[in-house]
Amino acid sequence: MDRRAFVKCALLGPSSLYVGRDQAMQGEISLPQPPPVEVHGRPGARPSPLGMPGLFPGRVVEVSGANAIQGNRVSQPVIHRMLEHGMKNLTGDSSLRAAWARFIEPADVVGIKINPSGAPACCSSPEIIREIIGSLQAVGVPRENILVWDRYAFEIDIGSYQALLPSGIRVVGIEDGVGDVSGYDLDVYCEANFFGEWETRSYMANVVAHGVTKIINVPTTKDHSASGITGCLKNLGYGTFNNVARSHRAPISFTNPLIGLMCSAEPLRSKAVLHIMDGMRLVWHGGPLTQVQDFIEQVGTLYFGTDPVAMDTVELQAIEHKRREKGAPSVWEHDSKSLTANTEEFFHDPTKNLFYRQPGHIAAAGTLGLGLSDPNRIDHRTVCVS
Repeated sequence: MDRRAFVKCALLGPSSLYVGRDQAMQGEISLPQPPPVEVHGRPGARPSPLGMPGLFPGRVVEVSGANAIQGNRVSQPVIHRMLEHGMKNLTGDSSLRAAWARFIEPADVVGIKINPSGAPACCSSPEIIREIIGSLQAVGVPRENILVWDRYAFEIDIGSYQALLPSGIRVVGIEDGVGDVSGYDLDVYCEANFFGEWETRSYMANVVAHGVTKIINVPTTKDHSASGITGCLKNLGYGTFNNVARSHRAPISFTNPLIGLMCSAEPLRSKAVLHIMDGMRLVWHGGPLTQVQDFIEQVGTLYFGTDPVAMDTVELQAIEHKRREKGAPSVWEHDSKSLTANTEEFFHDPTKNLFYRQPGHIAAAGTLGLGLSDPNRIDHRTVCVS
């Protein structure tokens, strides 16, 4: 597909992308419509049948472990059993190795996309990453072909992943500092002018554009002050492209539609073949950076799927349920009285927020063919592991 054709496909109008329950709540305030976004994928990148929504559209396997997390510590043996049950139930295979072999070949270079944002209180658990690494090696991927990565090197350092993962595993931070574009392909980008910013492009990381052949996405279950939640889609899109903070300027957020459009860009879409969501801890307010334990529940859950839209829909339901249980307003709320410019007030008061959140980015990603957002079409399976 040439550049002009690709851009034409990607330049969907705001009315087709700005969808979701937030439209039903527009009576509260009048929000501006997002500007057009141009998506420039890597020339010559070929779509893969393993790419999002993957082999199992609409299927989400939720695995709970009664003793998976105790005293804020994750149990490695329980995680091992949960990972095995989750992968088998997702694929229908009788062995863990066969399940992984559906997605990974020995010749692959596999990137594990973590979410260290919010460390140490809530980040992708090293125990889960260790189990994934072991499974990759079991299907024949050599250790030197496995890497763990995220955008910000300093957040990876806070999470101490270099010390907590097996020796020989590369741990890669794309950016060493603000404005560092050395780790990005300047020919692969999303372009939009949101607030009159001087740099209107967000570039794809080289590690995705040219490095890894497959991606295992390991997000966490957290709310987010601008996008509503941090899930599979946001962890991939905003963790792969730079210069994304420009998409939300208080109190307005254009995370919808940018998150989904970033995930639709090739080769990111085709390389993200499996999502294992870390639900050991659930952040229901203050995400993504909160360290306030009052808003972090020790749930002990893992989610498995190839469809990031379906998984984020299930995650959104879980966060909404917890907020209702705690008497906090919905993440869909667009009430000007809930806004605050004081970040400390936001972190400690669940009735306050910094932005008009945009959880509609999940349904918008569904309109791009990345997955299913209709709960009635999602095959949500639950498994309990002792």
